[in-house]
Amino acid sequence: MEYLLVKCVNRQAGTVRSNRWSTFTMALKDRKIPFRVSSACIIMSLPQQLRDQSDFDQLPLNIPISATIADIEENKGFIDYFRFVIEVKTKGESKYLIYRRYREFFNLHQILEARYSPENPAKLGPNTCILPPLPGKIFIGNKKDIAESRIPELNTYMKRLLGLPTWVLLDEALRMFFYQTEQDSEHQPRALRRLRPNTRKVKQVKSQKMDLFSSPRAEAMFDFRGNGKAELNLKKGEVIFLLRRVNADWLEGTVNNQTGIFPETFVKIIKPLPESDSEGEGGGHTYSCLRCFLLTPSGVDTRDVCVQEDLSIQPSYKDLLSRMRNVFKVDDIALNYRDPDGDLIRILDDEDVQLMIKEGRRQQHKVKRPVNQFPWELHVTMASDLSVYNTEA
Repeated sequence: MEYLLVKCVNRQAGTVRSNRWSTFTMALKDRKIPFRVSSACIIMSLPQQLRDQSDFDQLPLNIPISATIADIEENKGFIDYFRFVIEVKTKGESKYLIYRRYREFFNLHQILEARYSPENPAKLGPNTCILPPLPGKIFIGNKKDIAESRIPELNTYMKRLLGLPTWVLLDEALRMFFYQTEQDSEHQPRALRRLRPNTRKVKQVKSQKMDLFSSPRAEAMFDFRGNGKAELNLKKGEVIFLLRRVNADWLEGTVNNQTGIFPETFVKIIKPLPESDSEGEGGGHTYSCLRCFLLTPSGVDTRDVCVQEDLSIQPSYKDLLSRMRNVFKVDDIALNYRDPDGDLIRILDDEDVQLMIKEGRRQQHKVKRPVNQFPWELHVTMASDLSVYNTEA
């Protein structure tokens, strides 16, 4: 006989009171559910589900009860990564989509392990349970292939996670993981391949031919090599079909069946974008841009790095360092920001990144920027160059 540890929760909070304990055990007998009492808990056999129905009935309607990965999407952020598009169903029968990276699964699992994993798996105590295994990190390989291969394992992980006792489902970290944020609700999924029934036939619609002479377009005046997948590679003489303006200096367009962004200074506009697509002020922006500077003895190299990230994001120190190395093609660099006095402050970890962002937001009203530009800036120096810092007392 297979038994399961169950902790009982009432509506008011706390464990089942002593005067309700006998009532609870009698209910189990009436339902002919095998169980045995072990000190402060009941162990009972429920192979078809991990939670007792009486506890489940007391859960709020917005508690997630199932989750399935519908697709994966590539995000061209400070580093390029794939995230999972997850359809969540709640006890109240509502459905919504959330978007999560593997690292968010990993962080959640670490929190739950610290709170609920028993020291001895063979001896479950109060407030402990056996968590489902999470697929491990993979450091080498194609990112898309890795994401695709993880889908079955992560689906199984979520199914078992949401099948744990009700008191685990009420955990704040777990609920926040499956909660639909404002950013989740505003995002439009590109595809939901895994939610389509196998029998559904997708109607093929022939795309209309593009009118080359009426479309907004530009001609590349110089070669341009993009930094990362978000930026186009241009060759002199190529015609780029314009989609929209990203900010005052960058455009988005299509060339050679590739879509991305590029600096306006590298092209000659043949036919401009309509005014509604040129302002860059209305609607949501696909790209957010970071102004960054490389400070060297020979001068300052200024770049705008555009990424598919929300302006509110706090990137990690590791991601920023990797992106700046890629942008400026230099490895031995240090990241810095300027304080209100104009002095450079070196960034060493994620806490320093958080301080930089807070300072940038405090000062943003003093500097006029495009609406889709980050309120903070990065100043990149050579790691060995300490002369850039103000050492006066």
